[in-house]
Amino acid sequence: MATLGNPQETIAVLKKYGFSFRKKYGQNFLIDTHVLDRIVEAAEIGPEDTVLEIGPGIGTMTQYLAENAGQVVAVEIDDALIPILDDTLSAYDNVEVIHEDILKVDLQALAREKNQDKPFKVVANLPYYITTPILMGLFESKVPLKSVTVMVQKEVAERMQAGPGTKDYGALSLAVQYYAEAGIVAHVPPHCFMPRPNVGSAVIKLTLHEIPPVVTKDEDFLFKIIRAAFNQRRKTLCNALANAGLTGLSKEEIGQILQQMNLSENIRGEALTLAEFADLTGRIIQQRKA
Repeated sequence: MATLGNPQETIAVLKKYGFSFRKKYGQNFLIDTHVLDRIVEAAEIGPEDTVLEIGPGIGTMTQYLAENAGQVVAVEIDDALIPILDDTLSAYDNVEVIHEDILKVDLQALAREKNQDKPFKVVANLPYYITTPILMGLFESKVPLKSVTVMVQKEVAERMQAGPGTKDYGALSLAVQYYAEAGIVAHVPPHCFMPRPNVGSAVIKLTLHEIPPVVTKDEDFLFKIIRAAFNQRRKTLCNALANAGLTGLSKEEIGQILQQMNLSENIRGEALTLAEFADLTGRIIQQRKA
C-alpha cells in the first residue's frame, strides 16, 4: 500500500533525512494523491508493463507505479535521495533505482538489460528546465517506447499539442507530433507540489506512433529545417532558411520551391504543417542533388 502522497508524510520523510531541496535539480515533489492516481490511470499501467520513471524524488509516484506495474526502473540523479528511496521503496521487490543522470544513460542498453528490448512506458514528474532535452533524448535514442506520461510546465504541454498558426506552435510541437500523439490529461495547480512552483503544470500523455505520420528521406535534416524556420520566427520562411545557410540554396530558389508547393514565398514557418515541412525538406534535398 502506497504510504506517500500527502504533505504530512512528505514532510515527515524530508525531516527524517534532513533533506534540503536543491534548486539546480528543479525539485518539486507531488503532494496530491488524486493527481498521482490520475497519472497512473492515464498511463494505463498494468502488471505486464515495465515502467521507466525519471526523477523519482522520495519515491511518491514510484510507490503508486510499483503497485500497478510488473517492474519499475527509476533513474535518480540526486545523491541525497538514494538513501531515502532505499527506505520508502523497501517494501517493493519490483523496483530498481539507478543512480544516474538520465541524459547520460544508454537507453538502448537499459531497454535490452531491463526489458529484453520490449517497449517501456515512461512516467515522470519532469524538472521544467530540462523537459525538452529529456523528451528529445528519449525519442531520438529510438529506445522502444509505448507511451510517455509526464508532468511538465503548463505552457510546455500546450506547445507540445499546438497546431499551425497558433502562438504556441513551434519546433517542439512538430518534434513531439512527429514521434507521438499528444494529449493533455490534467491541469495541476502549484499547491499540489512541495515546494510550490511559480507556474501551473499539466500532465501530458504522448502515445508513440508505430510509423511516423510523414515520410522523410532524412529525419535529421527535416528537424534542422524546422529549427531554422522557428529560430527567426518573425522572418519569412525564405529568409529564415537562407540566413541559416544549411540548405545550400538561395532565397530565390527556396521561394520557387514554396511556389511549387502552392505556398506563398512570404509565408512564415509557423503556418506550415508537419506534412508540408516534410515535403519542403524532400524538395530541398532533390534540388541540391540537381
